[in-house]
Amino acid sequence: MSQVETRDLRITVGETASVSARLVRPSDAFAIYVLAHGAGAGMRHPFMEDIANRLSQRGVATLRYQFPYMEAGKPRPDPPARAMAAVKAAAATAHEVAGDLFAVAGGKSFGGRMTSTAVAEHELVGIGGLVFLGFPLHAPKRQGTERADHLRDVLLPMLFLQGTRDALADLTLLRPLIKQLGHSTTLHVIEEGDHSFKVPKRTGRTMDDVMDDLAQTTAEWIMSVKR
Repeated sequence: MSQVETRDLRITVGETASVSARLVRPSDAFAIYVLAHGAGAGMRHPFMEDIANRLSQRGVATLRYQFPYMEAGKPRPDPPARAMAAVKAAAATAHEVAGDLFAVAGGKSFGGRMTSTAVAEHELVGIGGLVFLGFPLHAPKRQGTERADHLRDVLLPMLFLQGTRDALADLTLLRPLIKQLGHSTTLHVIEEGDHSFKVPKRTGRTMDDVMDDLAQTTAEWIMSVKR
């Protein structure tokens, strides 16, 4: 059975901020996922803990970290430049602590979008792919695709994990966008899933089933782009 290293770290962001981070690395890890949280909940949210543990069971290490606003207990997300500075610092830390592993980055909602924006603006190095756990294509009831404009400048493979009931990503808008981005972009749909990937009882699936689906799909996809 694989042994798992769990280590708490501090990451310096710019000249004034220091944020919490947690490394979860199984002894049989083949990759590391630099995993950012969403706008409303930090790296210790049960969803973040759960996906990190399930990925660890499948050979994927994770480095979760806080954005500066969340670390400071503020409700309003950081401006993009500050958020991207945190992404860049986290990616550099992942390289320091697990530089022998293939690295991907991304995260939940806001965290995934800030990560892809950093990649589009050439702020990240050493990253081989992006994984989005619910890409926030638009605000609720304000459909549009402007938030995804920067993805055309991302030259990495991308995996989108999206629920069909996600109020922040109308699939009738996201599907053609992903098709335009090309063959290196993959969409995995969670039927009846909302933005938190919760599904109604009528589906016959539990949250445990959904989380396993997310973790297994992510691990298999990372392995496929690593080759």
